[in-house]
Amino acid sequence: MSRILLRRTLFHGGTIWTGTSTTTDALSVRDGRIEALGAAALAGTHDDRVDLRGGMLLPAFGDGHCHPDHAGFEALGPQVRGLSTVAEIVEEVRRHADAHPGDGWIIGGGYDATIVPDGLFDARWLDEAVPDRPVALRAWDYHTLWCNSEAMRRAGLDASTPDTPRGRFARRPDGELLGTMMEWDAVDAVLAAAPDRTTEDLVTALAAATQAYAAAGVTWIQDAWVEHGTVEAYLEAARRGLLATRVNLAFRADPVRWREQLAEFAADCERVRTLGHDRLTARTVKFFIDGILENRTASLLAPYSDDPCTRGMPVWPYGELIEALTAVDAMGLQAHLHAIGDAGIRTALDAIEHVTRVNGPRDRRPVIAHVQVLAEEDLPRFARLGVIANLQPLWARTDPPMTKLTFPRIGPDRARRQYLIGSLLRSGVHVSFGSDWPVSDHRPLAGLPVAVTRENAEREPSGGWLPEERIGIEEALSAYTAGVAHQAFAEEERGTLAPGKVADLVWLDGDVRRLDPHDIAETTTVLGTWAAGVRTFLPANRSGV
Repeated sequence: MSRILLRRTLFHGGTIWTGTSTTTDALSVRDGRIEALGAAALAGTHDDRVDLRGGMLLPAFGDGHCHPDHAGFEALGPQVRGLSTVAEIVEEVRRHADAHPGDGWIIGGGYDATIVPDGLFDARWLDEAVPDRPVALRAWDYHTLWCNSEAMRRAGLDASTPDTPRGRFARRPDGELLGTMMEWDAVDAVLAAAPDRTTEDLVTALAAATQAYAAAGVTWIQDAWVEHGTVEAYLEAARRGLLATRVNLAFRADPVRWREQLAEFAADCERVRTLGHDRLTARTVKFFIDGILENRTASLLAPYSDDPCTRGMPVWPYGELIEALTAVDAMGLQAHLHAIGDAGIRTALDAIEHVTRVNGPRDRRPVIAHVQVLAEEDLPRFARLGVIANLQPLWARTDPPMTKLTFPRIGPDRARRQYLIGSLLRSGVHVSFGSDWPVSDHRPLAGLPVAVTRENAEREPSGGWLPEERIGIEEALSAYTAGVAHQAFAEEERGTLAPGKVADLVWLDGDVRRLDPHDIAETTTVLGTWAAGVRTFLPANRSGV
């Protein structure tokens, strides 16, 4: 039998941060795994060498909560993200419509809800640009939709359409629909009338999104909203070698049809398992517990400060939630729960506690994503129940959504209980970071500065908003690396650098631990990304290893 010769690659000439508060100057990789560090890595011969040129090598980043298909599709529709006036958005929709005369529906995403009071947008504004074709735009929160009159007509919506427990329609004073829809039933009432995306469209979106992640130094992501119809696109993208990063699928549990979904979950998990592709797994089920604060659908323990008639919009009846969560847990799947408001978070914790009591102990690692407004008495429950807190560090700052929408909604007392990253870490909770992309920037290098400073782009407030919740740069790096690996049940394989571990690596052009945190996003460049020793990103202006 002939011996298979394995290539050996040496990384040297810079700082190598292992993820365990130690550094070294050399690392060797063989057959997709880390072979040695330091002097042992330098010994012997190497087939390839990567001169880090004074930069930094560290464990590759992960994203514990994102929506890559939405991000990919945003790039194909009207480019409304970042526009600052209604007029700019309407003009962009007009331009896109003129450039795509054959499109039956014009669908886009990412408009800024803060540019209009209360985030309420009028269908007539879009009618001015496109009166004869349906237009549907998602807000950057992806819980709100703005559409034109033709879209409402195609969907069969009018003044007689009622609100539901899971959806609300903004209305004019005379009761007519305004054109802004909030949460599941209202948003889906419009989008259900639009044609389904094709599998080929989905494959294109997933390829583009995972390539963007590879360029950001990311090698594992949690897709936190997967529908049954999307699974074939993931399988096809994997078959074609188009997934530039590992993806774990979280199937969305529907409060209305979750019982019949159980068979779908089992079948889809088996399809992914049978494919046996190292960049695609399906181990998780997503539960939306509540909505968001900006449109008053996040579930609160006390009424909203600017609307004493509501405490939000719980998505699940509690009895159904615990029954569904118990059934999913019994299948051995991980629960991933969206919870924003303090009542939503408490409901999520109560449900997890119920499942633990009914199904007994196991290494289940439930995830509560966002954890925005946290009641003080619920903080210790995360560690006690083994719950992972997945947070989006970019949100822990006083930006326009926070100052214009969130603060008025919840008042000063609850505002001081938002994104308690430091408190969660100090209480022994496993914290992982994510982006919720395309809701916010997918690049970990953009999130790091906010986690460390709690300041906005104008470096305000000086010293940070809720400065006691700031964390150190290495803690922030760990949340993007080891923290996400723990969420993925992969801490023995990835998240830190040690002999025998999978060679998931990112090469930066400088040591971010030594920079002014404010400068990290703008001055640091990703020079390379490797997943299991395979290079997944090489900057366009560079060549070689």
